[in-house]
Parts: sequence; C-alpha cells; structure tokens
Amino acid sequence: MAAMVQRLRASVITTPTASLINLVGLAIVAVALVATAQRVYQGGATYFFQTLGFGLAQGAIFALVALGYTMVYGIIELINFAHGDVFTLGAFVSLALMPVFGLNEGRISGAALILPLLGLFVVTMLICALVNVGIERVAYRPLRHAPRLAPLITAIGMSALLEGVMNVWRGPFNLHYPDFLPSTQIPIGGGVTIAAKAVMVIVVAVVLMVSLTLFVNRSKLGKAMRATAQDRDAAQLMGIDINRTISATFFIGAALAGAAGIIYGLYYNSVQAFDGFQYGLYAFTAAVFGGIGNIPGAALGGILIGVIYSISDGYFTVSWTQVLVFAILIFVLVFRPTGLLGMRVPEK
Repeated sequence: MAAMVQRLRASVITTPTASLINLVGLAIVAVALVATAQRVYQGGATYFFQTLGFGLAQGAIFALVALGYTMVYGIIELINFAHGDVFTLGAFVSLALMPVFGLNEGRISGAALILPLLGLFVVTMLICALVNVGIERVAYRPLRHAPRLAPLITAIGMSALLEGVMNVWRGPFNLHYPDFLPSTQIPIGGGVTIAAKAVMVIVVAVVLMVSLTLFVNRSKLGKAMRATAQDRDAAQLMGIDINRTISATFFIGAALAGAAGIIYGLYYNSVQAFDGFQYGLYAFTAAVFGGIGNIPGAALGGILIGVIYSISDGYFTVSWTQVLVFAILIFVLVFRPTGLLGMRVPEK
C-alpha cells in the first residue's frame, strides 16, 4: 500500500506543489494543536485527565484490533475487513458464555470474578481464533495467487456475512453487557482522578500487546512469521510451512480481537451487531497511522487515535470526530505513507 501511494504521489505532484501541500498541511496541524491547547487550558486539569483516561482506554481497544489488521497485512498484504466483525463476535460469544462460567451480574463481584473472567477470555479468544482460521482457509487461501481485488472483495463479503449472522443471532439491537468492573475513581493527585475501569482496560490491553511482541520476537513461530512477512518465497525455501504460519497469524490476530470484544463490552456495557464495522475502520486507520505491517506501530497508532477521538469528543463537536479521524488517515497516506514507525522498503 505504501509503495502504491508513493508512486501515485510522485506521478501527480511536482516538487513545488509538494512543498506547498506540505506547508498547508503543517499550517492545518498547527492551527488544530493551538485550538486544542486553548480548549484544554479552559477546561482545567481534572477534565483533561478524565478525558485522557477515556482516550487511553478507547485507544487500547483500537490497538488490540489494529494488531490483527497489521499482522495479516504484513504476512500476505491483505486488508482483512472481516477482522472488525471478529471483534464484535468476541463480545457476542462472551455474552452467551457468561452463564456457563457463573458470571451473573449482581451475584458475583470482587476476587471471585478473576478465575471466571480468565476462563471466559481464554474460551472466547479460542473460538474467535478458530473462526478466523476457518475464514482464511475457506475464503482467502484459494485466492492467495489471484489478483489483489479478488481477496479484497472476498474480505468485504466475509465482513457482511459475519454481521448478518450476528444480526440473525441476537437482532440489530443494543444488547446489555454485564457491568463487572468497579465504577470508582482513582485519585492521582491535585484533585484529579481517573476511572478504575479505564485503568483495568489499559492494563489488560498492555499485557496482551507486550505478550504478542515477546512472542513474535522470541518464539520459533514468531520468527517464522517475521521471515514470511519479509520474503515468503525465501522463507518457504528455508523449510518454513507458509500455510501454517499464515493460519497462525490469523489465529493470533483473531484471539486479540476476541479479547478486545470482551474488554469493549465490559467497559461500555453495551454491544451491537454492527459495532465491528465502525471499530474496524478506526482500527484500520490506527494501523495505517502507526505503520501498516508494524506491530509496535499499530499499538502506538491505536493509542493515539483513541486519545484524539476522546479529545475531539470532549472538547469539540462530536459530529466532527469521524471527520477528524479519517482526515488523519488521508494526511498520513499523503505525507507519510509508511506511517509513524513504518520504514521504506524496496518493492518485492
């Protein structure tokens, strides 16, 4: 994607025009930062830190979903649009499994929640992972050597299919998700507080992201994934099972999306069949912002998009938030197609 945007940009933008566009872009960013700083100063520190806490929690969820996008793209250069709906599927599956683990709202709390919630996370992540592996095996693998448009359209079709299944399963309504997280505020000094549930969401997401990073960097399968992403043909010649590695990538990405679905439900206490479409777009923007194909970049992009989303909602008109987020996507593709942490690499 980065190479394609670079070629298009180079073919239509001359050097003087590019300089002018860069200046205009910098001016817009400067004006936006000044306006935001004024609103933050007027709102006070307490409101800012509450908004920041919400943004970090929101960004942690975006980051978990974005990791799936960036891993799959890094391996087979496919934007798996069904990934956002796997995130929603995680919320739906966990909601259905709660009675099995004895998670009944109002009847269980405190330390008694730890083991049932841990079991719920594990089972839900496993189910979502298996569903995603099945999608890869049935819908994407037969089209691996087809023109790029074919798997892209198939991914959109799989997204619609998952949304339709969840719609038939539980209807198009907002479903109540049990509230097990504490609603208390944690003081951090100077009268400033942050929601305890936001801290818990951030901690769980960070643990999952760090675990993924360590797995990819240190495990044998992680090394195989990195080798496949760098050069699939060379990796195969070195004895790496490409099909197994790609399936593992889909498995891990979907497991993280399933965990994000549970976290989303616990934090917002509401879930709907079409949430994955919107969250998927935000997570895709986060992946591009941080550097598509780059795991730390996707995590950073998710956090930043979450903070920007929260500040826009908190200090400006809510209706402009989507405009702002996707304007960021356009700016990144125009001015830095490789994202914040992406590196320019030669085309294969």
